[in-house]
Amino acid sequence: MHLDVLDLRNFYYRTGLGRAVQRSIRAEMLGFWPAARNETVVGFGFAAPLLRPYLTDAERVIALMPGQQGVMPWPSGQPNLSVLCEETFWPLQTGLADKLVLLHGLETSENPTKLLEECRRVLAPGGKALFIVPNRAGLWARRDQTPFGFGRPFSLTQLETQLERHAFEPTRNTAALYQPPFDSRFWLKTGGFWEKTGRKLSMRFAGGVLIVEATRQVKAPTNGLKERVRRPLRVLEGLTQPEPNPNPV
Repeated sequence: MHLDVLDLRNFYYRTGLGRAVQRSIRAEMLGFWPAARNETVVGFGFAAPLLRPYLTDAERVIALMPGQQGVMPWPSGQPNLSVLCEETFWPLQTGLADKLVLLHGLETSENPTKLLEECRRVLAPGGKALFIVPNRAGLWARRDQTPFGFGRPFSLTQLETQLERHAFEPTRNTAALYQPPFDSRFWLKTGGFWEKTGRKLSMRFAGGVLIVEATRQVKAPTNGLKERVRRPLRVLEGLTQPEPNPNPV
């Protein structure tokens, strides 16, 4: 079940807790991808809050938002880069995206298998995807006062297994949102402390979200060499077996 775009917008842009979420996840994302110079960056779900750092140097940035969720204009004060689309049928050509970010996309999908197939189709050879999902063992997945309390949370093993089944190769992983999911002034003011402390703990149990970077698995081309080798060489067919010369020199 997708959340409504108005609820997501209000959380991320109009609450202190939502802005803290942006800072935490965006910091981890920039640790993986500091820049996207001359690349195409695509976000799906509600990834817009994370994509702003790439507006300055990327060739293009596109924020795809599924129809079940709804769409909003983005970025504010600039030409619109957000697109309303079908969840499993994106209006993008195959192999377009150099970088792909999913936030509030996979865990709320009504058809995760087809969604991952569409992710793979759009991702360019050598491109990288970042899957951000609620951590099943974390506190954020247990509170429906935030967007991370909806949909299907994952463990790290579950997420990586799901990606591998759809021809993605997980390369790196981390976690974010170590601060508790409460919006009181105390928790918001001490959020930085909890983020720093949480990174020293086990991310599988402490982090509110899991972040996995993955690339497309590309099968090695088959050129039929083995089949040709198995066939006998027929260049010398028709020649008789050589016989000894009866009159040697």
